[in-house]
Amino acid sequence: MPEDDLYREIILEHASHPHHHGTVTSATHTTEGRNPVCGDEIALSWNEKDGKVSDIAFDGTGCSISQAAASILCDSVIGLPTSQALACARSFRAMLVEGTAPEDDMSDMAALQGVQAYPARVKCALLAWNLLAESLEAEEQSHD
Repeated sequence: MPEDDLYREIILEHASHPHHHGTVTSATHTTEGRNPVCGDEIALSWNEKDGKVSDIAFDGTGCSISQAAASILCDSVIGLPTSQALACARSFRAMLVEGTAPEDDMSDMAALQGVQAYPARVKCALLAWNLLAESLEAEEQSHD
């Protein structure tokens, strides 16, 4: 199977059957945002325990790219220390905005690399990731 077809299949699978869709009960963190260009809306909720993302979920509506990206985000950061979750979000953004090569441990995130060829869709893919990064950066700054 060609790589493009595999990536397309991964995106469609996450969009059709998103992982971690819903909300985290008694979340320690929540954030939400909207992509006004496309109309995507995402709300992230997660629990931080012992400095790690112990549980995470997303809710919202939008195009298949935004929904797949949010599903992939949840799969990618659950269980990570918050500093690594932030680094993961920054690496994902660099991949889409700056065209850096995906890191070996980016798994399904690399499936969204092709979105960079469609500038209008980059915002769709980045919505959930930017929300997570902004929230973690704000928390990081509040501890300084």
